[in-house]
Amino acid sequence: MSDFRIEKDSMGELQVPADALYGAQTQRAVNNFPMSGLTMPPAFIKALGLVKKSAAQANEELGYLSQVKSEAIQQAADKVISGEMDQHFPIDVFQTGSGTSSNMNCNEVIAHLASTDELTIHPNDDVNMGQSSNDVVPTAIAVSNALDVTQNLIPAMHGFVASCQSKAKQLDTVVKTGRTHLMDAMPVTFGQELNTWSSTVQSNVDRLTDSLKRVCQLPQGGTAVGTGINADSRFGEIFATKMSELTGLNFTSMANKFDGISTQDNIVELSGQLRVLAVTLMKIANDLRWMNSGPLAGIGEIELPSLQPGSSIMPGKVNPVIPEAVTMICAQVIGNDSTVTVAGQSGNFQLNVMLPVIVYNTLQSIDILTSALQQTAKQCIDGFIVNHDKVSESVDKNPILVTALNPVIGYELGAKIAKKAYQEKRSVIDVTKEMTDLSEQEIKEILDPIKLTRGGLEK
Repeated sequence: MSDFRIEKDSMGELQVPADALYGAQTQRAVNNFPMSGLTMPPAFIKALGLVKKSAAQANEELGYLSQVKSEAIQQAADKVISGEMDQHFPIDVFQTGSGTSSNMNCNEVIAHLASTDELTIHPNDDVNMGQSSNDVVPTAIAVSNALDVTQNLIPAMHGFVASCQSKAKQLDTVVKTGRTHLMDAMPVTFGQELNTWSSTVQSNVDRLTDSLKRVCQLPQGGTAVGTGINADSRFGEIFATKMSELTGLNFTSMANKFDGISTQDNIVELSGQLRVLAVTLMKIANDLRWMNSGPLAGIGEIELPSLQPGSSIMPGKVNPVIPEAVTMICAQVIGNDSTVTVAGQSGNFQLNVMLPVIVYNTLQSIDILTSALQQTAKQCIDGFIVNHDKVSESVDKNPILVTALNPVIGYELGAKIAKKAYQEKRSVIDVTKEMTDLSEQEIKEILDPIKLTRGGLEK
Protein backbone atom coordinates (compact mmCIF):
# COMPACT_ATOMS: atom_id res chain seq x y z
CA MET A 1 0.00 0.00 0.00
CA SER A 2 1.17 3.52 -0.74
CA ASP A 3 2.15 5.83 2.11
CA PHE A 4 0.35 8.64 0.30
CA ARG A 5 -2.95 9.38 -1.35
CA ILE A 6 -3.76 12.06 -3.90
CA GLU A 7 -5.91 15.01 -2.81
CA LYS A 8 -6.86 18.05 -4.83
CA ASP A 9 -8.05 21.59 -4.24
CA SER A 10 -8.58 24.65 -6.43
CA MET A 11 -4.84 24.77 -7.15
CA GLY A 12 -4.52 21.16 -8.29
CA GLU A 13 -3.37 17.80 -6.95
CA LEU A 14 -0.74 16.85 -4.39
CA GLN A 15 0.27 13.97 -2.16
CA VAL A 16 -1.10 13.72 1.39
CA PRO A 17 -0.03 11.06 3.93
CA ALA A 18 -2.37 8.10 3.59
CA ASP A 19 -3.40 8.12 7.24
CA ALA A 20 -3.89 11.89 7.51
CA LEU A 21 -7.41 13.16 8.24
CA TYR A 22 -6.68 16.48 6.58
CA GLY A 23 -6.65 17.33 2.88
CA ALA A 24 -4.87 19.32 0.23
CA GLN A 25 -4.99 22.80 1.76
CA THR A 26 -3.48 21.59 5.02
CA GLN A 27 -0.75 19.72 3.14
CA ARG A 28 0.11 22.84 1.14
CA ALA A 29 0.57 24.72 4.41
CA VAL A 30 2.78 21.95 5.79
CA ASN A 31 4.89 22.16 2.64
CA ASN A 32 5.00 25.95 2.60
CA PHE A 33 5.81 26.61 6.25
CA PRO A 34 8.61 24.38 7.55
CA MET A 35 9.53 27.25 9.86
CA SER A 36 9.91 26.29 13.50
CA GLY A 37 8.45 22.92 14.32
CA LEU A 38 6.05 24.72 16.65
CA THR A 39 2.42 23.83 16.02
CA MET A 40 -0.74 25.59 17.11
CA PRO A 41 -1.57 25.11 20.82
CA PRO A 42 -4.06 22.38 21.80
CA ALA A 43 -6.27 24.98 23.50
CA PHE A 44 -6.58 26.84 20.19
CA ILE A 45 -7.39 23.62 18.29
CA LYS A 46 -10.07 22.86 20.88
CA ALA A 47 -11.50 26.34 20.35
CA LEU A 48 -11.62 25.78 16.59
CA GLY A 49 -13.65 22.64 17.27
CA LEU A 50 -15.99 24.62 19.49
CA VAL A 51 -16.40 27.24 16.76
CA LYS A 52 -17.32 24.59 14.17
CA LYS A 53 -19.78 22.89 16.52
CA SER A 54 -21.46 26.18 17.47
CA ALA A 55 -21.61 27.23 13.80
CA ALA A 56 -23.23 23.92 12.81
CA GLN A 57 -25.86 24.36 15.52
CA ALA A 58 -26.54 27.95 14.45
CA ASN A 59 -26.78 27.05 10.74
CA GLU A 60 -29.15 24.20 11.52
CA GLU A 61 -31.35 26.46 13.64
CA LEU A 62 -31.40 29.04 10.85
CA GLY A 63 -32.37 26.38 8.30
CA TYR A 64 -29.23 26.46 6.16
CA LEU A 65 -27.81 23.08 7.24
CA SER A 66 -29.75 19.84 7.44
CA GLN A 67 -30.06 18.08 10.77
CA VAL A 68 -28.16 15.09 9.40
CA LYS A 69 -25.20 17.18 8.28
CA SER A 70 -25.27 19.30 11.41
CA GLU A 71 -25.16 16.27 13.68
CA ALA A 72 -22.34 14.71 11.66
CA ILE A 73 -20.30 17.90 11.87
CA GLN A 74 -20.98 18.26 15.59
CA GLN A 75 -19.94 14.67 16.35
CA ALA A 76 -16.73 15.16 14.38
CA ALA A 77 -16.11 18.51 16.09
CA ASP A 78 -16.43 16.78 19.48
CA LYS A 79 -13.43 14.64 18.57
CA VAL A 80 -11.45 17.80 17.81
CA ILE A 81 -12.63 19.41 21.04
CA SER A 82 -11.59 16.37 23.08
CA GLY A 83 -8.00 16.59 21.83
CA GLU A 84 -7.91 13.14 20.26
CA MET A 85 -7.33 14.67 16.81
CA ASP A 86 -4.45 16.98 17.77
CA GLN A 87 -1.89 14.95 15.80
CA HIS A 88 -3.80 15.85 12.64
CA PHE A 89 -3.06 19.56 13.11
CA PRO A 90 0.56 19.74 11.90
CA ILE A 91 0.75 23.32 10.62
CA ASP A 92 3.51 25.57 11.92
CA VAL A 93 2.68 28.61 14.06
CA PHE A 94 4.53 30.80 11.56
CA GLN A 95 2.07 30.44 8.69
CA THR A 96 -0.34 32.70 6.86
CA GLY A 97 -1.04 35.64 9.16
CA SER A 98 -4.82 35.22 9.07
CA GLY A 99 -4.56 31.62 10.29
CA THR A 100 -6.46 30.49 7.18
CA SER A 101 -4.35 27.35 7.00
CA SER A 102 -5.37 26.31 10.50
CA ASN A 103 -9.03 27.07 9.82
CA MET A 104 -8.93 24.92 6.69
CA ASN A 105 -7.02 22.24 8.60
CA CYS A 106 -9.95 22.06 11.02
CA ASN A 107 -12.52 22.16 8.20
CA GLU A 108 -10.78 19.29 6.41
CA VAL A 109 -10.37 17.11 9.50
CA ILE A 110 -14.01 17.53 10.51
CA ALA A 111 -15.24 16.93 6.95
CA HIS A 112 -13.13 13.78 6.73
CA LEU A 113 -14.44 12.48 10.07
CA ALA A 114 -18.06 13.41 9.32
CA SER A 115 -18.26 11.99 5.80
CA THR A 116 -19.51 8.46 5.13
CA ASP A 117 -20.37 6.42 2.05
CA GLU A 118 -23.89 7.81 2.32
CA LEU A 119 -23.06 11.37 3.40
CA THR A 120 -20.54 13.79 1.95
CA ILE A 121 -19.51 16.73 4.10
CA HIS A 122 -17.65 19.48 2.27
CA PRO A 123 -14.98 21.36 4.27
CA ASN A 124 -15.88 24.76 2.80
CA ASP A 125 -19.56 24.52 1.91
CA ASP A 126 -20.67 22.64 5.05
CA VAL A 127 -18.12 22.87 7.89
CA ASN A 128 -17.20 26.47 7.04
CA MET A 129 -20.76 27.55 6.18
CA GLY A 130 -21.43 31.21 7.02
CA GLN A 131 -17.83 31.65 8.12
CA SER A 132 -14.49 33.01 6.98
CA SER A 133 -11.05 32.35 8.41
CA ASN A 134 -11.04 36.06 9.14
CA ASP A 135 -13.77 35.76 11.77
CA VAL A 136 -13.19 32.13 12.78
CA VAL A 137 -9.58 32.58 13.88
CA PRO A 138 -10.09 35.77 15.95
CA THR A 139 -13.11 34.06 17.54
CA ALA A 140 -11.08 30.95 18.33
CA ILE A 141 -8.34 33.16 19.80
CA ALA A 142 -10.89 34.83 22.08
CA VAL A 143 -12.53 31.56 23.09
CA SER A 144 -9.27 29.73 23.79
CA ASN A 145 -7.88 32.58 25.89
CA ALA A 146 -11.12 33.07 27.81
CA LEU A 147 -11.40 29.35 28.59
CA ASP A 148 -7.74 28.99 29.58
CA VAL A 149 -7.82 32.02 31.87
CA THR A 150 -11.15 31.05 33.44
CA GLN A 151 -10.56 27.32 33.84
CA ASN A 152 -6.84 27.26 34.64
CA LEU A 153 -5.15 30.57 35.44
CA ILE A 154 -7.71 32.19 37.73
CA PRO A 155 -8.18 29.00 39.83
CA ALA A 156 -4.38 28.84 40.21
CA MET A 157 -4.39 32.48 41.32
CA HIS A 158 -7.11 31.75 43.87
CA GLY A 159 -5.07 28.81 45.12
CA PHE A 160 -2.01 31.02 45.51
CA VAL A 161 -4.05 33.63 47.39
CA ALA A 162 -5.42 30.94 49.71
CA SER A 163 -1.91 29.60 50.43
CA CYS A 164 -0.64 33.08 51.29
CA GLN A 165 -3.61 33.82 53.53
CA SER A 166 -3.28 30.49 55.35
CA LYS A 167 0.43 31.01 55.95
CA ALA A 168 -0.23 34.60 57.02
CA LYS A 169 -2.57 33.40 59.77
CA GLN A 170 0.13 31.06 61.06
CA LEU A 171 2.75 33.84 61.12
CA ASP A 172 0.58 36.86 61.93
CA THR A 173 2.47 37.73 65.12
CA VAL A 174 5.98 36.79 63.97
CA VAL A 175 7.85 40.08 63.61
CA LYS A 176 10.70 40.52 61.14
CA THR A 177 12.84 43.39 59.94
CA GLY A 178 11.23 45.38 57.16
CA ARG A 179 13.46 46.49 54.31
CA THR A 180 13.45 49.46 51.98
CA HIS A 181 16.27 49.97 49.45
CA LEU A 182 17.45 46.51 50.66
CA MET A 183 18.33 48.27 53.92
CA ASP A 184 16.86 47.71 57.39
CA ALA A 185 13.59 49.55 57.97
CA MET A 186 10.76 49.44 60.48
CA PRO A 187 9.50 45.97 61.44
CA VAL A 188 6.62 44.14 59.81
CA THR A 189 5.10 40.74 60.44
CA PHE A 190 5.40 37.77 58.13
CA GLY A 191 1.61 37.88 58.06
CA GLN A 192 1.65 41.39 56.65
CA GLU A 193 4.17 40.41 54.01
CA LEU A 194 2.24 37.32 52.95
CA ASN A 195 -1.07 39.18 52.91
CA THR A 196 0.55 41.77 50.63
CA TRP A 197 1.47 39.02 48.18
CA SER A 198 -2.08 37.74 48.45
CA SER A 199 -3.50 41.20 47.80
CA THR A 200 -1.35 41.85 44.73
CA VAL A 201 -2.35 38.55 43.12
CA GLN A 202 -6.02 39.16 43.95
CA SER A 203 -5.76 42.54 42.23
CA ASN A 204 -4.48 40.70 39.18
CA VAL A 205 -7.54 38.43 39.32
CA ASP A 206 -9.74 41.53 39.26
CA ARG A 207 -7.87 43.00 36.29
CA LEU A 208 -8.03 39.78 34.30
CA THR A 209 -11.72 39.33 35.07
CA ASP A 210 -12.43 42.82 33.78
CA SER A 211 -10.45 42.18 30.58
CA LEU A 212 -12.42 39.00 29.93
CA LYS A 213 -15.60 41.06 29.54
CA ARG A 214 -14.16 42.42 26.30
CA VAL A 215 -12.39 39.22 25.21
CA CYS A 216 -15.75 37.41 25.35
CA GLN A 217 -17.21 39.69 22.66
CA LEU A 218 -16.94 37.58 19.49
CA PRO A 219 -16.61 38.79 15.90
CA GLN A 220 -18.08 35.59 14.44
CA GLY A 221 -20.61 36.53 11.77
CA GLY A 222 -18.45 39.30 10.33
CA THR A 223 -17.00 36.80 7.80
CA ALA A 224 -14.36 38.20 5.41
CA VAL A 225 -14.06 41.88 6.33
CA GLY A 226 -16.74 42.55 8.94
CA THR A 227 -19.73 43.12 6.67
CA GLY A 228 -21.09 39.59 7.21
CA ILE A 229 -21.10 38.61 3.53
CA ASN A 230 -22.52 35.06 3.02
CA ALA A 231 -23.71 34.82 6.63
CA ASP A 232 -27.25 35.28 7.91
CA SER A 233 -27.58 38.56 9.82
CA ARG A 234 -28.82 36.56 12.81
CA PHE A 235 -25.88 34.14 12.73
CA GLY A 236 -23.56 36.05 15.10
CA GLU A 237 -26.07 36.31 17.92
CA ILE A 238 -27.18 32.68 17.67
CA PHE A 239 -23.56 31.53 17.41
CA ALA A 240 -22.61 33.40 20.60
CA THR A 241 -25.55 31.82 22.42
CA LYS A 242 -24.51 28.34 21.27
CA MET A 243 -20.89 28.97 22.29
CA SER A 244 -22.02 30.14 25.72
CA GLU A 245 -24.09 26.98 26.17
CA LEU A 246 -21.16 24.77 25.16
CA THR A 247 -18.57 26.44 27.39
CA GLY A 248 -20.48 27.91 30.31
CA LEU A 249 -18.95 31.34 29.69
CA ASN A 250 -20.92 34.44 28.78
CA PHE A 251 -19.98 35.08 25.16
CA THR A 252 -21.75 37.83 23.22
CA SER A 253 -21.78 38.90 19.60
CA MET A 254 -19.56 41.92 19.02
CA ALA A 255 -21.54 44.99 18.04
CA ASN A 256 -18.95 46.12 15.48
CA LYS A 257 -17.44 43.01 13.93
CA PHE A 258 -15.00 45.09 11.88
CA ASP A 259 -13.33 45.81 15.24
CA GLY A 260 -12.76 42.17 16.13
CA ILE A 261 -11.41 41.28 12.68
CA SER A 262 -9.22 44.29 11.91
CA THR A 263 -7.75 44.53 15.43
CA GLN A 264 -6.77 42.29 18.30
CA ASP A 265 -6.98 45.06 20.90
CA ASN A 266 -8.93 42.97 23.40
CA ILE A 267 -6.29 40.23 23.33
CA VAL A 268 -3.49 42.81 23.50
CA GLU A 269 -5.17 44.13 26.64
CA LEU A 270 -5.39 40.62 28.09
CA SER A 271 -1.73 40.02 27.30
CA GLY A 272 -0.91 43.24 29.14
CA GLN A 273 -2.70 41.92 32.21
CA LEU A 274 -0.69 38.68 31.96
CA ARG A 275 2.43 40.85 31.90
CA VAL A 276 1.29 42.61 35.08
CA LEU A 277 0.83 39.23 36.76
CA ALA A 278 4.34 38.25 35.64
CA VAL A 279 5.72 41.44 37.19
CA THR A 280 3.88 40.63 40.44
CA LEU A 281 5.21 37.06 40.50
CA MET A 282 8.75 38.23 39.69
CA LYS A 283 8.68 40.44 42.79
CA ILE A 284 7.35 37.64 45.00
CA ALA A 285 9.84 35.09 43.67
CA ASN A 286 12.74 37.46 44.26
CA ASP A 287 11.51 38.25 47.78
CA LEU A 288 11.52 34.51 48.51
CA ARG A 289 15.04 34.17 47.13
CA TRP A 290 16.34 37.03 49.29
CA MET A 291 14.56 35.79 52.43
CA ASN A 292 15.99 32.30 51.86
CA SER A 293 19.51 33.52 51.03
CA GLY A 294 22.32 32.01 53.07
CA PRO A 295 22.18 29.91 55.07
CA LEU A 296 25.07 31.65 56.85
CA ALA A 297 26.09 34.68 54.81
CA GLY A 298 22.67 35.80 53.56
CA ILE A 299 19.46 37.11 55.12
CA GLY A 300 18.41 33.61 56.12
CA GLU A 301 14.97 34.52 57.45
CA ILE A 302 13.33 31.42 56.02
CA GLU A 303 14.23 27.99 54.74
CA LEU A 304 12.51 26.91 51.55
CA PRO A 305 11.91 23.17 51.14
CA SER A 306 15.00 21.32 49.90
CA LEU A 307 14.05 19.90 46.52
CA GLN A 308 17.27 18.86 44.79
CA PRO A 309 21.09 19.13 45.06
CA GLY A 310 22.19 22.61 44.08
CA SER A 311 25.67 22.07 42.75
CA SER A 312 27.66 19.55 40.76
CA ILE A 313 30.83 20.50 42.66
CA MET A 314 29.78 21.87 46.07
CA PRO A 315 28.33 19.05 48.22
CA GLY A 316 25.38 19.99 50.42
CA LYS A 317 24.47 23.13 48.50
CA VAL A 318 20.71 23.61 48.02
CA ASN A 319 19.32 26.38 45.84
CA PRO A 320 15.89 28.11 45.59
CA VAL A 321 15.06 26.36 42.33
CA ILE A 322 11.33 27.06 42.21
CA PRO A 323 11.67 30.87 42.57
CA GLU A 324 14.42 30.78 39.95
CA ALA A 325 12.18 28.87 37.52
CA VAL A 326 9.37 31.33 38.24
CA THR A 327 11.54 34.36 37.46
CA MET A 328 12.39 32.79 34.09
CA ILE A 329 8.70 32.19 33.43
CA CYS A 330 8.02 35.84 34.23
CA ALA A 331 10.75 36.94 31.83
CA GLN A 332 9.21 34.75 29.12
CA VAL A 333 5.73 36.20 29.69
CA ILE A 334 7.05 39.76 29.53
CA GLY A 335 8.75 38.87 26.23
CA ASN A 336 5.58 37.21 24.95
CA ASP A 337 3.67 40.39 25.68
CA SER A 338 6.15 42.37 23.59
CA THR A 339 5.51 39.96 20.70
CA VAL A 340 1.75 40.30 21.12
CA THR A 341 2.07 44.08 21.23
CA VAL A 342 3.99 44.18 17.94
CA ALA A 343 1.61 41.65 16.39
CA GLY A 344 -1.40 43.65 17.53
CA GLN A 345 -0.14 46.61 15.50
CA SER A 346 -0.32 44.53 12.32
CA GLY A 347 -3.99 45.17 11.68
CA ASN A 348 -3.74 46.46 8.15
CA PHE A 349 -7.06 47.91 7.01
CA GLN A 350 -9.69 45.16 7.58
CA LEU A 351 -7.55 42.30 8.94
CA ASN A 352 -4.82 41.62 11.48
CA VAL A 353 -2.21 39.40 9.84
CA MET A 354 -0.28 38.07 12.83
CA LEU A 355 -3.05 36.07 14.45
CA PRO A 356 -1.24 32.72 14.92
CA VAL A 357 1.71 34.22 16.78
CA ILE A 358 -0.67 36.21 19.00
CA VAL A 359 -2.56 33.15 20.20
CA TYR A 360 0.60 31.06 20.54
CA ASN A 361 2.14 33.61 22.89
CA THR A 362 -0.91 34.42 24.98
CA LEU A 363 -1.77 30.76 25.54
CA GLN A 364 1.82 29.96 26.45
CA SER A 365 1.83 32.83 28.93
CA ILE A 366 -1.40 31.61 30.52
CA ASP A 367 -0.14 28.04 30.79
CA ILE A 368 3.27 28.80 32.29
CA LEU A 369 1.86 31.41 34.69
CA THR A 370 -0.63 28.79 35.86
CA SER A 371 2.21 26.38 36.59
CA ALA A 372 4.30 29.10 38.25
CA LEU A 373 1.49 29.98 40.65
CA GLN A 374 0.76 26.36 41.49
CA GLN A 375 4.38 25.44 42.15
CA THR A 376 5.17 28.59 44.13
CA ALA A 377 2.18 27.97 46.39
CA LYS A 378 2.89 24.27 46.83
CA GLN A 379 6.70 24.22 46.93
CA CYS A 380 7.43 27.60 48.55
CA ILE A 381 4.58 29.28 50.42
CA ASP A 382 3.08 26.17 52.00
CA GLY A 383 6.43 24.67 52.91
CA PHE A 384 8.82 27.39 54.05
CA ILE A 385 10.03 27.47 57.66
CA VAL A 386 10.88 30.63 59.58
CA ASN A 387 14.29 30.83 61.22
CA HIS A 388 12.88 32.40 64.40
CA ASP A 389 16.21 32.93 66.20
CA LYS A 390 17.77 34.80 63.30
CA VAL A 391 14.63 36.84 62.70
CA SER A 392 14.36 37.86 66.38
CA GLU A 393 18.04 38.75 66.61
CA SER A 394 17.79 41.00 63.55
CA VAL A 395 14.75 42.80 64.97
CA ASP A 396 16.35 43.30 68.40
CA LYS A 397 19.52 44.81 66.91
CA ASN A 398 17.75 46.95 64.31
CA PRO A 399 18.73 50.60 65.04
CA ILE A 400 15.85 51.82 62.87
CA LEU A 401 13.50 50.93 65.73
CA VAL A 402 14.45 54.29 67.19
CA THR A 403 12.02 55.80 64.66
CA ALA A 404 9.23 55.01 67.13
CA LEU A 405 10.89 57.32 69.67
CA ASN A 406 10.78 60.35 67.35
CA PRO A 407 7.54 61.78 68.84
CA VAL A 408 9.12 61.58 72.31
CA ILE A 409 12.80 62.50 71.84
CA GLY A 410 12.87 64.11 68.38
CA TYR A 411 14.52 63.13 65.10
CA GLU A 412 17.99 64.53 65.84
CA LEU A 413 18.53 62.65 69.10
CA GLY A 414 16.97 59.56 67.55
CA ALA A 415 19.53 59.68 64.72
CA LYS A 416 22.38 59.89 67.22
CA ILE A 417 21.04 56.88 69.15
CA ALA A 418 20.64 54.86 65.96
CA LYS A 419 24.17 55.60 64.76
CA LYS A 420 25.70 54.75 68.14
CA ALA A 421 23.72 51.52 68.44
CA TYR A 422 24.85 50.47 64.96
CA GLN A 423 28.50 51.43 65.47
CA GLU A 424 28.76 49.69 68.84
CA LYS A 425 26.61 46.72 67.81
CA ARG A 426 24.34 47.33 70.81
CA SER A 427 20.59 47.28 71.23
CA VAL A 428 18.59 50.47 70.79
CA ILE A 429 17.10 49.96 74.26
CA ASP A 430 20.51 50.04 75.97
CA VAL A 431 21.73 53.10 74.08
CA THR A 432 18.43 54.95 74.59
CA LYS A 433 18.69 54.38 78.35
CA GLU A 434 22.12 56.03 78.30
CA MET A 435 21.18 59.02 76.16
CA THR A 436 17.67 59.87 77.46
CA ASP A 437 15.76 60.17 80.73
CA LEU A 438 13.31 57.45 79.69
CA SER A 439 13.05 54.40 81.89
CA GLU A 440 13.73 50.94 80.50
CA GLN A 441 10.05 50.06 80.89
CA GLU A 442 8.99 53.15 78.92
CA ILE A 443 11.50 52.40 76.18
CA LYS A 444 10.46 48.77 75.91
CA GLU A 445 6.81 49.74 75.74
CA ILE A 446 7.44 52.24 72.95
CA LEU A 447 9.73 49.85 71.06
CA ASP A 448 7.60 46.73 71.44
CA PRO A 449 8.10 45.19 67.96
CA ILE A 450 4.58 43.84 67.59
CA LYS A 451 3.15 47.29 68.44
CA LEU A 452 5.42 48.85 65.86
CA THR A 453 3.82 46.70 63.15
CA ARG A 454 0.36 48.03 63.98
CA GLY A 455 0.91 51.49 62.61
CA GLY A 456 -0.35 54.89 63.71
CA LEU A 457 -0.11 57.03 66.81
CA GLU A 458 -2.62 56.81 69.63
CA LYS A 459 -3.58 59.39 72.27
